[in-house]
Amino acid sequence: MNLKTTMKVLLTLLATGFFVPAVADDESEFIEHARAVHARVFTLDAHADIEIPGKPSMYVGADGLSKVSPEKMDQGGLDAVVMALAVGPKPRTADGYAAAKTIAEEKLLAVKTLIANDSNGIRLVTDSDQLLATIADGDKAIILSLQNALILGTESAAVDYFFDQGVRMFALTHMGHNDFADSSRPLFNAATGAREPTGEHGGLSKKGMAAVQRLNALGAVIDISQLSTEAALQVIESSVAPVVASHSNARALTDVSRNLSDIEIRRLAAGGGVIHVAPFAGYLFDSQDPSIDTALRAIRREAGIDEDYLYPFELYWEINDPAVKTKFLRSARDLLGPISLSTMLDHIDHIVGLVGIDHVGIGTDFNHGSGIPGYIDASESFNVTAGLLRRGYSEAEVEKIWGGNFLRVWKAVEGRRTTDETLTIWQQQKAAVN
Repeated sequence: MNLKTTMKVLLTLLATGFFVPAVADDESEFIEHARAVHARVFTLDAHADIEIPGKPSMYVGADGLSKVSPEKMDQGGLDAVVMALAVGPKPRTADGYAAAKTIAEEKLLAVKTLIANDSNGIRLVTDSDQLLATIADGDKAIILSLQNALILGTESAAVDYFFDQGVRMFALTHMGHNDFADSSRPLFNAATGAREPTGEHGGLSKKGMAAVQRLNALGAVIDISQLSTEAALQVIESSVAPVVASHSNARALTDVSRNLSDIEIRRLAAGGGVIHVAPFAGYLFDSQDPSIDTALRAIRREAGIDEDYLYPFELYWEINDPAVKTKFLRSARDLLGPISLSTMLDHIDHIVGLVGIDHVGIGTDFNHGSGIPGYIDASESFNVTAGLLRRGYSEAEVEKIWGGNFLRVWKAVEGRRTTDETLTIWQQQKAAVN
């Protein structure tokens, strides 16, 4: 039988289903196994932004829905998501603080309305036992976080109000410094061409330190994403409970200010904390490639924004012409190269190699520009499990990455709530050691 005849026979057998290559059997068996693992493990996304219905957004899916909508969570087998009352920079004035709080209140109402109107079984949970009970019942869970202490105005005691509203995780900064802490991304003033100093407070201010103590007392999780290196290390050092980075990648692989250095990751892990990796191209690209830096600077100059950047897309909001803005964003993304789910998993591998399996998780930053081929929204969460299993992670390790590590931290935080008396004793002991 010649080669041509042999191929015809093989094609006929394939078409009739009588012959299936062994590799196809292996792949189908792997997918079946991976889906079973994904169905069994607890899956949690540690950070997503809240979309307010009726307000236009460039970040939602092509269908106009949130990337972590209940439908997409169902499709992807995502059990829980931490949704952030996040606010960008505002003037540090009475009007600015009021505007920030108003936005936070709108987002809080949007989440509560979503839960009230949902028929798919989604609940707001405020402690770790509720979270476990919700998942055991087959329902989905939302945990609330707050990002940017600008929302608190100038008083650290204001965290109590949002804690009473159900918020259980707090991040002190977004872009720009505030009265509590320094940000990893100082503000740029387009009118003057000046950027805020790298460190206004040298990390945390006295108000920021008081906020950390109050959050410990309440039993709230502290999030160091977006903090300057100095502020992040001070939070880790001063907190009596483990802390998390809800959406930060490894700076050793992608050198942008929003990612954590190996020093920060080691300190975070030493305190029992977790860094959650995000599928966001700006935190994943090959920053060691000098041609990318040169090309990014060129398109930034062409768009009329400062060519220096802390991460590639920075200052796109300063571009007034929509066509120029769109061109810049597309050009910047194209320049970053072929980033995929595999790139994100490289960051997880780096962190595991550095500090072990107990200190890495997933926090997507969905609805804020995040999403990459293979993990564009919550509906593709299974691909993460499959990718981890392909890299040799066990089911137990996959569960730790997907949500087990976050749950461990939350339980530890709840178990270390501090009364005024215990906090005073802890401060005295710490001062004696130092």
